[in-house]
Amino acid sequence: MELSILAVVLGFGLDLLIGDPHWLYHPIRLVGALISSLEKLLRGVFPKNKNGELAAGVFLLVLTAGITTGCAWGLLYLAGRIHPYVRFALETVMCYQLLATKALKDETMKVYAALSQGDLKQARYAVSMVVGRDTEVLDETGVTKAAVETVAENASDGVIAPLLFLAVGGAPLGFFYKAVNTMDSMVGYKNDKYLYFGRAAAKFDDVLNYIPARLSGALMSTASAFCGLDARNAWKIFLRDRRNHSSPNSAHTEAAAAGALHIQLAGNAYYFGKLYEKPTIGDPDRPVEYEDIRRVNRLLYATAVLALIVFMVVKGVVLWIV
Repeated sequence: MELSILAVVLGFGLDLLIGDPHWLYHPIRLVGALISSLEKLLRGVFPKNKNGELAAGVFLLVLTAGITTGCAWGLLYLAGRIHPYVRFALETVMCYQLLATKALKDETMKVYAALSQGDLKQARYAVSMVVGRDTEVLDETGVTKAAVETVAENASDGVIAPLLFLAVGGAPLGFFYKAVNTMDSMVGYKNDKYLYFGRAAAKFDDVLNYIPARLSGALMSTASAFCGLDARNAWKIFLRDRRNHSSPNSAHTEAAAAGALHIQLAGNAYYFGKLYEKPTIGDPDRPVEYEDIRRVNRLLYATAVLALIVFMVVKGVVLWIV
């Protein structure tokens, strides 16, 4: 158990140090390939109607989560049979691969670099790599808001949530979470193709993220005090605006970040050429500026470190009591 805790801590450190270099093959790509293969198989087996697609989606959820978790557990079991330290080394690498703190910062700082050089075209391209909305018509403010929002929102499901699952159940439970989260990102859309097929994955992802999203908002509001931002206003906006989203989990960290930065986020956005009306989050106390990308990344790191400390202390206390 002590080695498992250390594996999470060292994995967290490796993520901050190395991030997600493009030359390193990521295991979540294998999960994505599994989802695509299972989708093709299940769509060919089940009837092409509402009930058939709902049932196929349930099988996709069970098979993907089961296979991914089973493979992670099996690899660690085999490594443990060789030597406990081999298992420890493997679990450390697994924990590292499930976290995305540095990757979030690196990708959004590309947006910052382009904006600081006055290259709006390059900034639009850079932000299009990390958001799903249309970016071709965004002005500097729109590009900046998109970058800030993606850091804030993904702080939960890219960092805090997997860190929580790793703390509770090690790498196997962490891979279980990422399998469901990856399914949601691939099939959890409310369009003609995935409205029924992706429903099970989307709903279960909401369930898994219910507690982590709220913890993330609280941790981010608290962490604001440690990086020169307004913690009091972060808590205020977090408690007021955390439900200003169609998803039950997406607005918590956005609200905390908006409050900490004293800016307004969210609002209407275009997706695939169609305007979607969305409520705003936060107050426009001042104009959004590209320096906010640096500030929100500083807040991301402070939140991640605070979460690691809290989760590891709680796990240590629980293990000592047990």
